Amino acid sequence: MPVNYKQKDRYEIQDLIEIMRILRTPDGCPWDREQTHQSIRSNLLEETHEAIEAINRNDMKLLCEELGDILLQIVFHAQIEQENNRFDFHDVVDGICKKLIVRHPHVFADVDVENSGQVLENWDKIKRETKGGTSQTELLRSVPKSLPALMRAAKVQGRAARIGFDWPEASGALSALESERRELEEAIADGDAQKMEEELGDLLFSAVNVSRFIDCDAEQSLTSACDKFIKRFELVESLAADKGINLADLDILELDKLWEKAKSING
Repeated sequence: MPVNYKQKDRYEIQDLIEIMRILRTPDGCPWDREQTHQSIRSNLLEETHEAIEAINRNDMKLLCEELGDILLQIVFHAQIEQENNRFDFHDVVDGICKKLIVRHPHVFADVDVENSGQVLENWDKIKRETKGGTSQTELLRSVPKSLPALMRAAKVQGRAARIGFDWPEASGALSALESERRELEEAIADGDAQKMEEELGDLLFSAVNVSRFIDCDAEQSLTSACDKFIKRFELVESLAADKGINLADLDILELDKLWEKAKSING
């Protein structure tokens, strides 16, 4: 027998909270009742990536839908904790409102700032004070390990840079990148697997550092590079097919010739 819930032309946030509560009741949905924080944690990440994809495609209708999916995940987690009598959705809202007010003293208090850089400095300082942090290292450690590695690297570097731990200009970052490339080359020559992994990580970390200086998002740059590779590979395959050739039958030199031709066509 269906649950009696009033149909509306337009729903509000309280409706979403109530619908989620109903879904978790004995008369609701068996699947929703079975879920835990652990079982749905990947959903939150997946929905976030789908929202990012909508932004990348500049599809605002899709973005509206995907933001709703993210909001659902937040309400879902909050409902689980409400059932455990630890917190609810309103506590989540209360907490973020208080945090925003405290961390924007230049808006809600009498602190003066000249630019966004000072805003970030104040944010980090207040964050350390409110969380009881005593060192800059704790600020770096607070960057979640669950973030994509390139994104995590950029955030760690950015926080270090706010206290002056950074190259004065891009040339320093580029020099460090070249140094790490040479060290990786040496590790490969030595055949040391552990050292190769370490040096590759250092090289990638340095590449992210360069991305900050040229104001590029390393994560997005790599995503675009993947898309470009796939597009060129598709063209290579098409060029080979036009000649009645199977890519698997070509050696690396022949493949490279097709690749260069694809580059000349596609840029």
